[in-house]
Amino acid sequence: MIYLDNAATTKPCEACINATAQTMREQWANPSALYRFGIDAARLLRKCRQSVADAMGAPTDCIHFTACGTEADNWAIFSTAERFGKRGKHIITTAIEHSAVLKPIKKLEEQGFEVTYLQPDHMGRISLERLQNALRKDTILVSIMMVNNESGAVMPIEKMAKLTHRICPNAIFHTDAVQGFFKVPFRANSLGADLISVSGHKVHAAKGIGALYIRAGLKLPAYLLGGGQENGLRSGTEGLPQIAGFAAACTEQLPKRMENIARQNKLKAILQDGLRKIDGVELIGAQEAPHIVNLAVKGLRSQGLLNALQDREICVSAGSACSKGHRSHVLTAMGVDPELIDGSVRVSLSSETTMQEIEAFLQAMPEVIASLQ
Repeated sequence: MIYLDNAATTKPCEACINATAQTMREQWANPSALYRFGIDAARLLRKCRQSVADAMGAPTDCIHFTACGTEADNWAIFSTAERFGKRGKHIITTAIEHSAVLKPIKKLEEQGFEVTYLQPDHMGRISLERLQNALRKDTILVSIMMVNNESGAVMPIEKMAKLTHRICPNAIFHTDAVQGFFKVPFRANSLGADLISVSGHKVHAAKGIGALYIRAGLKLPAYLLGGGQENGLRSGTEGLPQIAGFAAACTEQLPKRMENIARQNKLKAILQDGLRKIDGVELIGAQEAPHIVNLAVKGLRSQGLLNALQDREICVSAGSACSKGHRSHVLTAMGVDPELIDGSVRVSLSSETTMQEIEAFLQAMPEVIASLQ
């Protein structure tokens, strides 16, 4: 099998698998328990939190574990609205966010909040000028993703956060960094975002674990009520095996992050050059992130391309893995020809992608196109 759908999920690395299994076998106590077995689990939890914090460039106590990136996005959005909703009712986001951001914001809109949806250019980028023009005195939240999961566009988050805080000092800036974590170098301490969402299964950890960075000093109401875990903000016994696996994946990748980014950029360039030489293939979007390439063949449907590639044991996706059966709202907002949207395919790499896999995909594409035509 040739797996080229890493923006949907990545294969858990051996370090993650081993840490998860070891924790389930040996350190399965409740971290809130007051006997030694529980205290040892709490010590491991603290160590894991430090590992993820180091990977994000954040203070340890600013990292709060969640079940996934979607929960982290929901937490950031709903808790900000609850905390600052009396100060103002204006929210800014983009028309190309993941549904984990758009749907919670849509729910707030139905509850009386006013939302400005920033539109991208034809490459999928959001300009600083559009953000500046949208900011108002009553803006309480700006939520802009770091890397778009379909176009591969990379947003200037540091500049956007700085602009937001300069014009609206009391507004909260959130970024969904699920596709940016370990793909675009950043440090939470200097990025300027108040809230940052990440997900484990996009970085070779398991599904079922994510994290929300909450800037030191930012007081938000609890998202889940109960026993007071996660500093009283997200109650529920911590999923220590998944957390340990997430931390292990971060620890393994952190020293070679820049090397992996450079390697993926090299493979992406080879992939793009090869695709440009295939008749009928059109590349879509900015494709600035090191791991995302979006392409289409006019006149062919995405599902046909996916099925033909699957017959050759090549795994890619049609746009976001979370938008089954719907025309891409991202490519639509970018103004892409509907015929191209319906034939778009996303190829996404990881630190484990090989040159042989890229070559096999490029060799298969002309055969696939010819068979379908």
